[in-house]
Amino acid sequence: MKFATKAIHAGQEPDPSTGAVMTPIYQTSTYWQKAPGDNQGYEYSRGTNPTRKALEDCLAALENARFGLAFSSGMGATDAVMKLLKPGDEVITGNDLYGGSYRIFTKIFANYGIKFHFLNLHEPEIINEYVNENTKMVWIETPTNPTMQVVDIQAISSIAKARNLTLVVDNTFASPYLQNPMDMGADIVMHSVTKYIGGHSDVVMGALMMSDEDLYKRLWFIYNSCGATPGPMDSFLVLRGIKTLHLRMKAHCENGRQVAEFLKDHPKVERIFWPGFTDHPNHHIAAKQMRDFGGMISIVLKDADLQETFRIASNFKVFTLAESLGGVESLINHPATMTHASIPKETREAAGVVDNLLRLSVGVEDIEDLLEDLKNALA
Repeated sequence: MKFATKAIHAGQEPDPSTGAVMTPIYQTSTYWQKAPGDNQGYEYSRGTNPTRKALEDCLAALENARFGLAFSSGMGATDAVMKLLKPGDEVITGNDLYGGSYRIFTKIFANYGIKFHFLNLHEPEIINEYVNENTKMVWIETPTNPTMQVVDIQAISSIAKARNLTLVVDNTFASPYLQNPMDMGADIVMHSVTKYIGGHSDVVMGALMMSDEDLYKRLWFIYNSCGATPGPMDSFLVLRGIKTLHLRMKAHCENGRQVAEFLKDHPKVERIFWPGFTDHPNHHIAAKQMRDFGGMISIVLKDADLQETFRIASNFKVFTLAESLGGVESLINHPATMTHASIPKETREAAGVVDNLLRLSVGVEDIEDLLEDLKNALA
């Protein structure tokens, strides 16, 4: 089944009681049992719910995985993965991460004796220098947030398998439409479903996809026991959003390319990060593992102090200054004080997240309006 067909049909059947084409919203906390333990697969909606199950099956299909688990946020999904570890374990990860991931690693799980190595993964072989008997996991983003570093999933998967490490890929920026890490050897794919998968800035949700049954059972136990699971209404909204994922991603990519080309030689832009440019670091890897280059772009403003950066960020009319990304509307973000504010200044600057960097999530509005907005805001 091809992607567009999976986006519309995977995990979903007409409702057997009414014939409803759309999966119903099973707004219930508990389920009737014929006898104790005879529950037809559903007991209590923290653990299982038919609307959520349809979504999870659809998400798994989109990532070419066997199993899917939906969480109440991307951080809830990340938290569940970290709970696979125990004190003394070590994790290798990138030096350019979503600020929330950095925060949960360093402020929550480091307190429980888990050690994190933050590396520039441009060259995957650097991993070998940090692997020891305590290393259990590699966690990567690609493209990264916000400097769009491209990490070679297949190369890192080869190293992880040789060293018996679990490879987790945060695929939020690419979406399943552009990239499928399971096909390149990932053990777990994580998404902030809030972003491109939901696509309409009206749901907060996360997801994990995997194919190993034992890994699925371990994560399902954490998911059910700890309870960071979404409700049926949110699950319904994401199922509805997924039906246009392929159409939205095409528009994001088309607009993203034109915005990137407009900004590349703009006199107010010192540097641009977009993996579609041939001079972008590891562009050849992006071209190999992605189907297109997406609608996420970051720029460093030329000769702009923090005050000037704030002025420009606040000067847009079509782009909205806000957290998050991946919705149909275009957003602009100042990572240093917004999404990455929890990262110490020297650490984020070493990764390229400087005070005069802005991150753009290019939406699906008319491209002429977006370019005019950029022109006016940067004037």
